[in-house]
Amino acid sequence: MKHIFTISLSFLALSLSAQVDCPNTFDNNSDGAVTINDLLDLLVVFGDSDTDSDGIWDSVDDCVNLAACNYDNDPTEACNYIDVLGVCGGGCEGDSDNDGICDSEDDCVGVLDECGVCNGPGASEVVIESITLLYDSVYAPEIDFWFVYETGADTTFSYECPPEFVTCGDQIDHEGYSYSTVLIDDQCWFSENCRYLPTVSPSSASSTSSPYYYVYGYEGTDVTAANTTTHYDTYGALYNWPAVMTEGICPSGWHIPSDGEFTQLTDFLGGENVAGPSMKSTYAWISNANGSNSSGFTGLPGGYRYYGGFVNNGSAGYWWSASASGSNSWERGLHGGNNVIRYGTFRFNGFSARCVRD
Repeated sequence: MKHIFTISLSFLALSLSAQVDCPNTFDNNSDGAVTINDLLDLLVVFGDSDTDSDGIWDSVDDCVNLAACNYDNDPTEACNYIDVLGVCGGGCEGDSDNDGICDSEDDCVGVLDECGVCNGPGASEVVIESITLLYDSVYAPEIDFWFVYETGADTTFSYECPPEFVTCGDQIDHEGYSYSTVLIDDQCWFSENCRYLPTVSPSSASSTSSPYYYVYGYEGTDVTAANTTTHYDTYGALYNWPAVMTEGICPSGWHIPSDGEFTQLTDFLGGENVAGPSMKSTYAWISNANGSNSSGFTGLPGGYRYYGGFVNNGSAGYWWSASASGSNSWERGLHGGNNVIRYGTFRFNGFSARCVRD
């Protein structure tokens, strides 16, 4: 409610009617009219003001900020501001995909693919069911002839979608490969190594800041050739730490596990000193070091890339975590014994990777 001032201004109006051509000493803002704003300006001398010029003294006005979208509304309202959706006082802080739905309320921050998956990879196959050609015609009376011409085509598609991941233990498709999964405690893990391989480098190439991808034993740069090797088929790819931190390595809704998530895994399996056999695969380990794989983790001895060479295939496996350890990063290693070894190691090393569900 606007405050109504009871101080009479009738004598000012009489003065104006008698001296319309003379400057009015009560027209403080010189706008040619004596209004409530002039009175408010006059009352400044009594210790009050009207900062936002809305006709309400600041002493009884709860919003005097001109940047507010309600500064001249009910004086008992606190200031509100226009949010990212253009709503006064709406409170929405973000609409990343510009779809008019606040991110906090949006079921999909991004784009639904043809299979209805948010930011999904799309259909595994697109099938053209039918094509109907569309025609129109025009009559030329001068030559008594109808011209028929094609105006377009109506094409009907169907989509073959990858199976939807519902329960841990189902397979999850990513980058053209279907990964098996396993539930360990309340964590859902890939039960095989990541195969994401956008590029490939020889073991002599390395960096602590730029991503590098390797396939054990392969010293070329041809991704197609690397994909056909037995090592890639069995053990997947190896990554330096910058590569394992790229977005494409895990499907949407999955991530590289943190150091803490690895600790949760080994604690559930009895601790780092005894968890090795239950995490190790039942095959591929040399010197009778196969595990029981009772957890279903299926840890293979994929070896690693170190100082310009590939080493330890058959005798050790290493997996990156997403957690930093100073200028290094944490990883987990399986060897011939029963323990799981936790290292804070150089980021140029090339290790295997697993994904865990968000």
